Amino acid sequence: MIRLKPFLLFIVLIFSGKLFAQDLSLRQAIELALERNYQIQISDKQIEIALRNNSWSEAGAFPTVTLNASFNNIIQDNRNNPFTFTPGLILQQSLQPSLNLNWNAFSGFFVQMNKSRLEFLEQQSQGNAMLIIENTTLEVIKVYYTAVLQREKLRILNKILTYSRERISIFEVKQDYGSSNSLELMQFKNQYLSDSMNYLLQEISYDNALRNLSLLLNYELDSIFNPIDPLNFVLPLVDYNALRQNVYTNNRNIQNQYINLSLAETNTKIQQSFLYPVVAVQAGYQYSRSSFRELESDFNAAFAVPNYFAGVTLRYNLYNNWQSKRAVEVARVQEQITQMNIEDLKRTVSNNAETLIRMYQMREKLITVSTENLTYAQKVYELAESRFAFGSLNSFDLLNVNNQYLQAELNHLDNLYARIETFYELYRLGGMLGLMYLK
Repeated sequence: MIRLKPFLLFIVLIFSGKLFAQDLSLRQAIELALERNYQIQISDKQIEIALRNNSWSEAGAFPTVTLNASFNNIIQDNRNNPFTFTPGLILQQSLQPSLNLNWNAFSGFFVQMNKSRLEFLEQQSQGNAMLIIENTTLEVIKVYYTAVLQREKLRILNKILTYSRERISIFEVKQDYGSSNSLELMQFKNQYLSDSMNYLLQEISYDNALRNLSLLLNYELDSIFNPIDPLNFVLPLVDYNALRQNVYTNNRNIQNQYINLSLAETNTKIQQSFLYPVVAVQAGYQYSRSSFRELESDFNAAFAVPNYFAGVTLRYNLYNNWQSKRAVEVARVQEQITQMNIEDLKRTVSNNAETLIRMYQMREKLITVSTENLTYAQKVYELAESRFAFGSLNSFDLLNVNNQYLQAELNHLDNLYARIETFYELYRLGGMLGLMYLK
């Protein structure tokens, strides 16, 4: 029954589609996520809205022209009115089209400041989009290498399971020939069942990792990908001094906060513009055509009156309970709040950078130690195999040595993943992640 399990596993893999998984590199995964992720698509739409709004017409630089037309019908009953010159039942009809132009020729530099505000809003939309792209890229990297990590762990646990299965087969043969007792066989079967449970749990972890990758790439959850980039690739050298400088100049969160500061400063100038007088220009044309008809006789009359008008209005708010002054003061306080947020964020980001730098340096050392540990564990296992072949080491000791070697492999994989995760966190914090994958 045990020998049939590889064949059954092969059949299961065929029907589950895992043997036909699509190979996927990290760069391909990032490109798919940037193309298909809904949040990025939403941010693109928000940039489109900001681009459309960033115009002089939206800022109020151009006049507005309106066309109006009205058609009125009035019936006036003067039959009981002795003081009218038009006794009887009168129908009055009028058609009045008009064309009006309104333009604020001067509004305290409001138009210029409003245009600046629209430009900063566009930059803010682009900055938010870049932040979403950076976060999505980092999330794809983590999920991608999590899937690689879980797959490699599954491979190692499969080696452990295969080793346990082989030992059971050997001891079953030995028991048949009377060279082994049932206690040893039962102990190995117990170990095999424990390894089987670990393997099944790890298979669930691997499936979940692949499902998370499909979800992040906006594919169906049953889509199967095969991440092909290894964990043990050579990472670029980190220039820590350059990184510390980039934290202040290229960090996306800090850059977005500076845009918010510019918006706050612009809002202060907009509020100040309400302290100035407003000069408005009005011009237009109005045409009025009216007709009168006495309904009980043949009397009727009609006339048309065209009107042309143009004027300049000066409007200045002398007193509004100091609302305009308070608005300026509040806007200046908001500037100060935004500036304090920037300083607080810079301190936080700088502290996070130092923490990640120390963590990355420590994980670099852990990689060196775990690599050396893995090398010695492999040599110990090879030596134990040779001693077992000569009969100077029993099966249980060999099993323990083998498990220690495979555990060293698992620990090394965890260290590789932790180093990769910290490396990309550092690059995102320094605003350099886009330079690597968004070219």
